Amino acid sequence: MNEIIELVTIGCMIVITISITLLLYRVVIGPTNPDRAVALDAIGINLMGMAGLVAIMLVTTRLNDVILLIGILLFIGTIALAKYLEKGVIIDRDDD
Repeated sequence: MNEIIELVTIGCMIVITISITLLLYRVVIGPTNPDRAVALDAIGINLMGMAGLVAIMLVTTRLNDVILLIGILLFIGTIALAKYLEKGVIIDRDDD
């Protein structure tokens, strides 16, 4: 049973690596800035999945905090990037 879990986990890691590579291409070549933002968001989700697979391979729960941290930072970054794409600034300053 352990061999099956190991083989499936390695296969998933390979697929996620290919996905991250293709998403990096989209970030660099993407036709518009929203396409780049979506690709960056997807890269973060893939990194969370990769950290989960590493936790499965190492049979540990210590990486759960890392996965949560990546998710929180990804959410904050997505909100900031969306605000920048919408308004052109991240922090609004009221100069009255």
